[in-house]
Amino acid sequence: MLTREQMLAAPEDEYMNEAQREFFRSLLEEQAKEVRESLAAARAQLASFENEPDELDKAAIEEERRMALRFLDRQTKLLPKIEQAIKRIDKDDFGYCEVTGEEIGIKRLLLRPTATLCAEEKQRQEMKERNFRDN
Repeated sequence: MLTREQMLAAPEDEYMNEAQREFFRSLLEEQAKEVRESLAAARAQLASFENEPDELDKAAIEEERRMALRFLDRQTKLLPKIEQAIKRIDKDDFGYCEVTGEEIGIKRLLLRPTATLCAEEKQRQEMKERNFRDN
């Protein structure tokens, strides 16, 4: 299997060849496994919290519970994105911007393998969001 260095050194005309798709499939499958394990651990942690009679202990436990719930929320949203990325690999759509059809790029995909937008389109969308929010 390819390494990250080999991925970055690959010629542009070999973008999203079979070996690169397999690299990302393996990476995404490993991430999905880790997310499922962390979700199970976070749920077990939430279930283990007990009510403490001491007010200071209650506050600390509530803060830990709040943090665990935020983590669960983020991980719960990440898992479907990973699964969708794997489906895009199966359909040979992986690595291409869903809006423009341009290459997302190996560097961006190594940082965020669930990316569906090229950097330029992502910036355009963020600018629109910022302008909408400011108005």
